[in-house]
Parts: sequence; C-alpha cells; structure tokens
Amino acid sequence: MNKKQLLLGVSLVLYLLFFLPIFDWDMKWKAVVALVIIQILWIGKVFPLAFSSLLFVLLLSFHFFSYEESLSYFSSGIVWLLFSTFIISKAFIDTGLASRVSLSMLKLSSGSGKALILISFLLMFVLSVLVPSNVGKASLVSSVLDSLVRSLKKIGEVRQLAKSLFIGIAYLAAISGAFVATGASSTIYTFGIFSDISPDINYLKWFLLFGIPVFLFIIILWVIFLVKFPPETVDRNLLLNLIEEKIKELGRVSAREKKVMAIIGLTLLLWMTQSWHGYSIPQIGLLGACMTVLPFVGVWNWEQARKSIDWDMILFFASTLMVSGMLIKTETIDWMAGSLNSLLAGHSPWMVVLILVLCTSILRIVFVNILGFLTIMLPLAVTIGENMPGVSPMYIAMPVFLAGVPGFFLVTQSPVHLISYTYGYFTDKDLFRVGSVASLVWIGIILCSVFFYW
Repeated sequence: MNKKQLLLGVSLVLYLLFFLPIFDWDMKWKAVVALVIIQILWIGKVFPLAFSSLLFVLLLSFHFFSYEESLSYFSSGIVWLLFSTFIISKAFIDTGLASRVSLSMLKLSSGSGKALILISFLLMFVLSVLVPSNVGKASLVSSVLDSLVRSLKKIGEVRQLAKSLFIGIAYLAAISGAFVATGASSTIYTFGIFSDISPDINYLKWFLLFGIPVFLFIIILWVIFLVKFPPETVDRNLLLNLIEEKIKELGRVSAREKKVMAIIGLTLLLWMTQSWHGYSIPQIGLLGACMTVLPFVGVWNWEQARKSIDWDMILFFASTLMVSGMLIKTETIDWMAGSLNSLLAGHSPWMVVLILVLCTSILRIVFVNILGFLTIMLPLAVTIGENMPGVSPMYIAMPVFLAGVPGFFLVTQSPVHLISYTYGYFTDKDLFRVGSVASLVWIGIILCSVFFYW
C-alpha cells in the first residue's frame, strides 16, 4: 500500500466514524474531522487539489450547508478577483512585457553582482503588483536569472552569486506576495478576511500596512546574503552586455505591450483610488481583465484568455473560503479560540501575539500550501482578537498572516522552493543556513511592526 492509498484509507475511516447517521457527534467535532480530512487530501496530494476541493464541496453540502449555500462561495467577489488577476497577469507575461520589465530592472545593477542580488529582490516586489501567482513570479525570474548565470559560468566562478539569487527567489516569491492586496492567492484570501473586519481597508492602505515591513526585510535579507554568500566579482561589461542582448532579442516595444501597460496602469490607478470612486477591487479587476479581450483595446481573444485561467486554483480557492465558512457557522472557531484563550489567560496582548507568531512559524514547516494553512490560522486569530478586550482583531490577525506566508527551512515547504531548487544552484543545507537567520529577522520585523508601526 502506497502513501496515497494509506491517506485515503484514513480519510475514509474518519468519514465513516463521524458522518454516518448511526453516530451522533456534535457539529463542532464533525467540523474538526472535516478539516482534518481535507488537510489530509490537500497536504498528502491524494488527489489533484481541484478534485479534492470538489469532494469537500460534496461533504459540506451533505453535512453542513445546503448545496446552494456551498455553491454561493464560488460567486464571492474575492474568487472573481482571483479570476481577473489570472487574465491580467497572463496578458502581461504573454505579450513579453514581463520579460522586458524584468531585464530592464536587472540592467539597473550596472553589472555589479551585489547590486544584481538586490535588484532581483526588488524585481519580485514589482512583479507582485502584476503577477498574483508565486509560482508564476518564481518561474519567470528563475528562467531569466538562470540564463544569465549559465553565461557567466562560462567565464568564471559564480556559485555564491547563484546561491543568493535562487534562495532569494525561494523566499521572496511568497513574501513579496504580501506586499499588495492582489499579490498572491493567499493574500487575496486574507484581503477578503480583513475587509470583513475593517471595511475601510483598501488597496493603498494594504500597501502602507504591509509594504514597509516587507521592504525592510528585503534590505536586511540582502545584507544576510552578502555575509553568508559573498558574491564573486563579475565582469560588469560582460553582465551588462548579456542583459542588453536579451533585451534586443525582444525587439522594439510592441503595440500589444503598450496596450497592456495602459490597461494595467488604469487598473492600478483605480485600485489605489478606490476610496474616492467607491468601486470594489474585484469589480475593477474584472474591468481590467475584460479590457484585455475587447476589440481594438485588447491584446488577445477570449479563446486565448480563458486558457490563462487556472480553473483548478479557482476551485481550490473557493473551497478554502468554505473551510472558513464551515468553522465559523458551526462555531468551531469560537470553541477552538476559547480553548486557546483559557491557556493564554493572564498574558498581555503582546505576549499573545508573540506566542501566536511563534506557533504559526513552527506549524508552517509542516504545511506546504500557504492558502490552506491560512484558512485555519486566520479565522482562529481573528476570533482570539475579538475575545480580547481593548484590542482590534486586525492587530492579532496581521502578524499571524505575515508569519504564515514564508517557508524558510525546507525545500518541501513550498512549490516555489522546489522550482528554484531544481536549477541546482543551492543545497538543502544552504537553504537552512540562511533560513535559520532570516526567520529570526522576519519574526523580529513582524513584532516590531505590531509594537511600533501598526
């Protein structure tokens, strides 16, 4: 019996024990078991994510919600925001504009290895505004940097430089996704949760809340790499010529690229000015997505655009909203939070934040999927915050969100880590060596944000 069969067997036994009509379990216990079952299916990859999500829809519709209530999660504005960002970001990549922006930014390094590391980190920031997929950002930047590193290796040794670049990608693809409200699927989910808590939160306010801590970490991480893996001296002219050649291969800026620049510019402008005009972020996102397909204005037809949509991720994303809905409706979150509050009773709010951040960081080592993990931790943090007098739930949930985003220690902690690792420029030990320091810095920045910034 292989691992998947064993996990499927465990899930089936749990279902039979807790959901057959012959047993009379409290709804809270059923919700906990349903949560365990779906996490087994997701983390163990027993089935593809989308199919496991469909099974979860059936489980909920038979035992927790009506079928219509289950399907209503697919009409959530946050789901449609994810749908829209898939189309916009793919248009950005498909036209070649993403590669042009990436290479143009890398050119700002002036051929310096140290500067190249920093610029590649800042590039992840820029791409997070335009590409809401951590895997998409990592794949794009990895392919560009791999081409540069392979060319430089023909002239001299660049092993240390390559380690910094590719471990940096592994870390910052996820962390930069927290930079803006549409930066990653997990961030879009979190934005939806926070919007329910604080209706005045918008695109610009999100940037102010999370952009500063993330930017501070990126600078410190750069210094850590310079110390841990001092980059070799490279031929500046050679590096600049390599970048110039790749830019020339793209040719002149095409009409399609100009159109995408205009569409993305308008979408970002409307997102940032949401507090003035009142249109929701998902609504503006859908407008931008549709503009990419319109005649004369757009850059492709619908047949091309629909292929850019990751329908499996849409199904998975909607099912994560159902997880939160199930835990809230059955009052399981209140029950779990009550148990934690009894353990945390007597501690100051700041000690509660510290404990939650540390627990989140430790538990994150086990969870591969950030979004699936946050569906448990965020509602729990919000409920704990609601039960603490004189403290906004936001100040409890925000540090938990940031603590749950990155994976610092293991290659298996994220699909992005695996993408970066497959290029062969760093080892497991290299990742852990930097991660042991970077994780402490990240936790320190989160706590400083709570105490002194937020």
